[in-house]
Amino acid sequence: MSQITEINSQEDFDTHTSALSPTTLLAISFHTPWAAPCAQMSSILGALAANHPPVSPPTVSFISLNAETLPDISESYDVTAVPFLVLQRDGKVVESISGCDAGKVRSAIERWVREGNKGEAKAKIPEALATQPRAEAENLSNRSALNGANGSSHATKDLSSYAPSASDPATAPAMSGHAGETEALNARLAELVKAAPVMLFMKGTPSTPQCGFSRQLVGILREQGVRYGFFNILADEEVRQGMKVWADWPTFPQLWVGGELVGGLDIVKEELENDAGFFKDYTVGKDKGGMAAPGGQTKPEATAA
Repeated sequence: MSQITEINSQEDFDTHTSALSPTTLLAISFHTPWAAPCAQMSSILGALAANHPPVSPPTVSFISLNAETLPDISESYDVTAVPFLVLQRDGKVVESISGCDAGKVRSAIERWVREGNKGEAKAKIPEALATQPRAEAENLSNRSALNGANGSSHATKDLSSYAPSASDPATAPAMSGHAGETEALNARLAELVKAAPVMLFMKGTPSTPQCGFSRQLVGILREQGVRYGFFNILADEEVRQGMKVWADWPTFPQLWVGGELVGGLDIVKEELENDAGFFKDYTVGKDKGGMAAPGGQTKPEATAA
């Protein structure tokens, strides 16, 4: 029977996926230790894996990884909640499932396994060879020779002395840019990061965070007594993608202080280890932190409380 492989690093993930056949269905299960439904998803996938005998190449490969310890992989698959299952073949996502609906998971995996089997069987059937009657082939050969002798347009032309002129038609459409749109987005982002002295760009809201990193960072700010504004990047895809480029920081959450990027959860922890008073200018009292009311924001507004 097939087994579920636990992925512990980006290197493990790259090695496993690169070794798969293009026909193999890859089932990627994202989990966290604190989310109870993930244990149920693990049981579901374990039962499904047991139903698939190991063959070469495998019809389906099951892997599991912690969404919090491997955030870059999670971000690349837009994982916003766990458990989260991604089905992939030949490097392309074919379906994703959020939650642990056993029937839905089983149906999706079995359906895509069947699709792979159909494609593999079709690939083994050689294509029919194109044939021509002897007389027709000879006539075509004779016509080609005659056209060449008469200077037909099919004959080879000597273009060695040709040089393009200004009157020649364009060979490709003119390039169009989106500089105006990018500038407008960057201006909006510049306003958002200064909407409050401390701004948290997170997945979800402080009351209902949608990832473990966001949940932990909210806990740190509350414990430190920091008043902060926040923006739910899941509610605005333009801001979500724009921040990655504009801030040159590909993952979330992101904490900004005084309009300057501090970083993610690990960076904030390091700052506090090096300087216990890192947030002293923004606190209202130990364990009394919470959401401040940021101003001057564009819609959708960074939520305030």
